[in-house]
Amino acid sequence: MKGERAIKEPAEGRREGRNRAATEEALEQAALDLLERDGVLAGLNLREVAALAGVNRGLVYHYFGSRQRLLRAALRRRGAAFQAELGSNLGLPFRARMARLLETSVRHSSTIALSTILMLDRDDRLRTMPRWRQNQELLDLDIAEGRLSEDIDPVGVHTAAVTAVYGYVLYREAFARELGIPVTELDVKVSRIFDRMLDGVAPPPPPAEPVPPPPRRGLRFGR
Repeated sequence: MKGERAIKEPAEGRREGRNRAATEEALEQAALDLLERDGVLAGLNLREVAALAGVNRGLVYHYFGSRQRLLRAALRRRGAAFQAELGSNLGLPFRARMARLLETSVRHSSTIALSTILMLDRDDRLRTMPRWRQNQELLDLDIAEGRLSEDIDPVGVHTAAVTAVYGYVLYREAFARELGIPVTELDVKVSRIFDRMLDGVAPPPPPAEPVPPPPRRGLRFGR
């Protein structure tokens, strides 16, 4: 068809011996690869997804039924690794958790981008804060132990921090390109400012008092 990219049907041999789980994973990865290559506005051609995954295009509809369900499944797979990494930081105090949130989100930027696509597509099953109850308990503990000011609203501070991090992750490459600096250099700059911003709600602990050296004893020779 004119204007449509030529897509080769997958070879029969590539489909042999592939079970359903492997096929689903291949289709999900192909969808993510095409989104990353072509962008969102190009649209996600399910026929092209099947060709890139090396499976019959009928399996896309058989296993997922729609583009949204395919992307939701891809997000679950990607999001599991993201959430597992965030979960390993739950034992840290507030400032350290927020610093790790920024670092982890940068590494998993494609997961955040995919979540945003589904949100804009009005996927009402999307959960943007799946660990909120655990985070709420941790924020209450931070307040009780003086790591956060007593007048801080846990919902407000968590939502504001996540919004700042996710917004930066979505725009960081465009920002770096327009500013004419490497994206890794921009990451360092933003990380420092983000830490300064946290000072307003979670001031850093005062430096520990220096421990005085023990008194010196004179040398004794014999009795």
